[in-house]
Amino acid sequence: MRFFKEKFLSANCNTLHAVLNYVDVQFNKIRNFRENIFMKIAICIKQVPGTTAVEVDPVTGTLKRDGVESKLNPCDLYALETALRLKESCGAHLTAVTMGPPQAQSILREAFMMGVDEAFLVSDRKFAGSDVLSTSYTLAQALQSAGTFDLIICGRQTTDGDTAQVGSELAELMDIPHAANITEIRGIEENTLHATALLPGSRLQIAIKLPALIAVDESIAEPRLPSYKLKLATADREIKTLSLKDFADTDENHYGQNGSPTRVVRVFPPEHNTLQERWEGSGKENATRLAAFLEEGKFLQNPR
Repeated sequence: MRFFKEKFLSANCNTLHAVLNYVDVQFNKIRNFRENIFMKIAICIKQVPGTTAVEVDPVTGTLKRDGVESKLNPCDLYALETALRLKESCGAHLTAVTMGPPQAQSILREAFMMGVDEAFLVSDRKFAGSDVLSTSYTLAQALQSAGTFDLIICGRQTTDGDTAQVGSELAELMDIPHAANITEIRGIEENTLHATALLPGSRLQIAIKLPALIAVDESIAEPRLPSYKLKLATADREIKTLSLKDFADTDENHYGQNGSPTRVVRVFPPEHNTLQERWEGSGKENATRLAAFLEEGKFLQNPR
């Protein structure tokens, strides 16, 4: 505004008034454009063990998470970065949602430090032992209780389960279109998200109507680091908690182990074998010995 006022200060009042009116019209157009495409985005994130030294409950077959060093699931960092870039480019309100015990609040605080506006912790003992389907159903209920979203963004998979199924199951339960392995968001026009999806040996250009869910690939963007300035600014920001009583469906049989159609038969940590043998001899002698050893151990079938 100052630029135009100084530039046309010497002009007559009618001309100056016309120019200022023109500028006001243009600013209003820009403001209305941003308001029209302002989005509400939810990002599903998860706290995962930060170490491989995790015990398994021998009865339930699930990981013992209490007291275990934890971190934000690495793949979810790319979901957060995707949402943050959309916020910067076209305006958006970002909501992070995680399902887990009270200690999972730490990753929501980390999301605040990256630029997220709002956070929900989905926590209830009745959710314990959920399989993939039960987890997806719980998150669907939580998102519907948290509000209405134009876009839900997930990471490709988690490092503790590695199923890469929650995103698609969540979208199906919410009855919205979805796409996985997204490597690029090319733009949003007329309530449609234009993106690129990674396929084996090729890339697919897609257009998906909003509201929708996408699961992003790690190649989509480089995640930013948490901001110390935002850490201070959001230190007192509320983390809202959702439990079973907050859901539209409060039937306990639909959650946790009761609502899980699959059961873990056996989960066990890999065995660490440090036994060693040292052989001495010529190359030919050791090669013959190695072939016999591999054949005896059933690593080779009829090697000769």
